[in-house]
Amino acid sequence: MGNDSETSLGDVLRREAVYQLADVYLPRMKKCLSTLSEEEIWHRPNENTVSVGNLTLHLCGNVRQWVVSGLGNEPDIRKRSEEFSEQGPIPAEALLERLEQTIADARRVIEGLSEAELVRPRKVQDFEVNGVGVLLHVVEHFSYHLGQITYFVKTRKNIDTGYYAGVDLEPPKY
Repeated sequence: MGNDSETSLGDVLRREAVYQLADVYLPRMKKCLSTLSEEEIWHRPNENTVSVGNLTLHLCGNVRQWVVSGLGNEPDIRKRSEEFSEQGPIPAEALLERLEQTIADARRVIEGLSEAELVRPRKVQDFEVNGVGVLLHVVEHFSYHLGQITYFVKTRKNIDTGYYAGVDLEPPKY
């Protein structure tokens, strides 16, 4: 690998956060949204459950607020309540464009973070966090809502999303 600066814990954390968001979660979101009709994307099962479209908007808002604004010092323009009140329809292509741009902006910020920025205290929403906390929150939060979206797709379409197709997940047999 080379010198210590390429293998610091901060470098590993930054690479892993970008990998999860851009290379794992984004393709899964694309797969889920591509299987649903516009009506299904905006379907609310009941008054206490938001749609896949709302969750997609919410993920865009969360990543932008926590990473692009919180770590990247760009203006925080998020209107969180609108992520949940939106009734659609916003087409899947437009949702994906927004999500792709958000992840690209987050990648730019994450890859540019210094070690000092990873440990510097800051306030995001009403939470006192450091850069590591921001990255952990965003990766975990995205995974949580992607799981909800995946569950909706699987139950609605009766399909295997194939996230692990071709990967042997069983432990080795000795």
